[in-house]
Amino acid sequence: MRIRRQHLTQGLGSLRAWIRGTEPGLVVLGAVVGIASGAVAASMSGIAQGLHTLLFGPEVTHGLSALRDIDPDLALLMPAAGGLLLGLINLGLARWHPRVPVDPIEANALHGGRMALQDGAVVAGQNLVSNGFGASVGLEAGYTQVAGAVASRTGILFGLRRGDLRVLVGCGAAGAIAAAFDAPLTGAFYAFELVIGTYTIASLAPVITSAVVATLVARLVHGQTYVVQPGGVASPGWDGYALALLLALMAALAAIALMRGVSLVEAVLKRVVRPSWLRPAAGGLAVGLLALLSPGVLSAGHGALHLAFNTEGTARAALLLLLLKALASAISLGAGFRGGLFFASLLLGALLGKVVAAAINLAGLGLVDPLLLAVVGMSAFGTAVIGAPLAMTFLALETTGNFQVAGAVLIAVVVTGLAVRRLFGYSFATWRFHLRGEGIRSAHDVGWLRELTVGRMMRRDLRTIAADTRISAFRRDFPLGSAERVIALDEAGRYAGIVLVAEAHAAPDETEPLATILHHREAALLPAMNAKEAMAAFDAAEAEAMAVIDGVESRRVLGLLTATFVLRRYGEELDKRRQEEVGLA
Repeated sequence: MRIRRQHLTQGLGSLRAWIRGTEPGLVVLGAVVGIASGAVAASMSGIAQGLHTLLFGPEVTHGLSALRDIDPDLALLMPAAGGLLLGLINLGLARWHPRVPVDPIEANALHGGRMALQDGAVVAGQNLVSNGFGASVGLEAGYTQVAGAVASRTGILFGLRRGDLRVLVGCGAAGAIAAAFDAPLTGAFYAFELVIGTYTIASLAPVITSAVVATLVARLVHGQTYVVQPGGVASPGWDGYALALLLALMAALAAIALMRGVSLVEAVLKRVVRPSWLRPAAGGLAVGLLALLSPGVLSAGHGALHLAFNTEGTARAALLLLLLKALASAISLGAGFRGGLFFASLLLGALLGKVVAAAINLAGLGLVDPLLLAVVGMSAFGTAVIGAPLAMTFLALETTGNFQVAGAVLIAVVVTGLAVRRLFGYSFATWRFHLRGEGIRSAHDVGWLRELTVGRMMRRDLRTIAADTRISAFRRDFPLGSAERVIALDEAGRYAGIVLVAEAHAAPDETEPLATILHHREAALLPAMNAKEAMAAFDAAEAEAMAVIDGVESRRVLGLLTATFVLRRYGEELDKRRQEEVGLA
């Protein structure tokens, strides 16, 4: 029995070493994560659909937002009830799980791909309550949170390096989005653009594997996953490309207004509804009032998007739903419902495209295919909000199967992305980070820079002397060659400056006391500074070395750091990150 256990341990150790040390090993983990991601997306989708049926009635077959005759009492009260439940859940979390969950983008940008399974459970629960009770939010945030957390814990279990762990978190996000839309390429490039932050040959195989496997798992569970199927879209001519450019600019402006609107609603509710746990209920009541005008504002909007693509509606109805859905989404997120704008942005873009097409046709400027502009608008609006132009292009390609349509979409998403960056500077995810005070704009790994702190780099074996010591005594205690720099302390033991040993020996004999030749009396480093901040301090003080103190008030000396060493460590870490990006680590 003991020998068998030893063989098992050795076998597991060999498997772990193979996975950590080879590219095929990472692909195998990508497949495992893909299985988990597909199961997560299918399970959460099924639970949400079950909640819709339970709360709103058995008529919810093709999506809550596709209902035409909804009970007014249910439409009005269910989102408010869900908001109240969510508020109570948040009260409990504030007491027993107070930390803010780290999503995959933030994890890869700041934490080297480390995520907690508890955060995934929290976000998934909040997301299901929000969506299940009809708030105007999608489930994609929950999908990617749980899948990313599972991927992160799997990578940590196998001891993956920082770069590989970030790729595996991307595999989780890719699998989740691919399973949600039955679109492997969309999921993969969502991961490359938003979660990993770059595309490399080394990361291609595991991410694609995860996306494909997750899609197959979701099909196996559901029979089929939700698919955006606009049907036969006409190939665009020159006029189609011109209208795609116009629609791209309109989508950019509308998306910026929507993102600003979320922040505005949040600010207004903070003033009007003081208790934070009541804000989701207040927001839910407002969404319910909008649902009385059009049930299409409820939930993510799957049914409404299906109707927009497959039925001929009036321009007035499309415009009304466009305005109400945008308002409902802003209210839901501003009130604190958990979810995202991924699917809402697709629906809003499709509606915007149909409204523009109807306006052009009514103005007598020519006949325009509403379905073409709906697909272009869907991808352009999604790019503006989500910030993943290639993912949105592949979504159009995988749902229409028309390469010429994908060409018009590609032009539109490029223009939309450029306009949003110039006029606003953020996607919705990075805008939320900005509001929280985080300075990240993508998933590019900047966490290593934050970890490269003065406290970790400084030397602690420093030598000190009292600032009132005479130079003659200093020369006796510190002969030439014994040290390069000595830290001077005042009578209270606080930092007073730096003495250069060579300068002390070169000073005239009558120069007394030591305090007359001290350098950088006021300039010092703090242990929490990162390498970039430290170099800025070196430049400002024009110093080659600086003391590290514990605080501005106490000024107790902790160590010494040189600019040369900071530059060397920064260069080493930067080289590591570059090697990881190209798969050479």
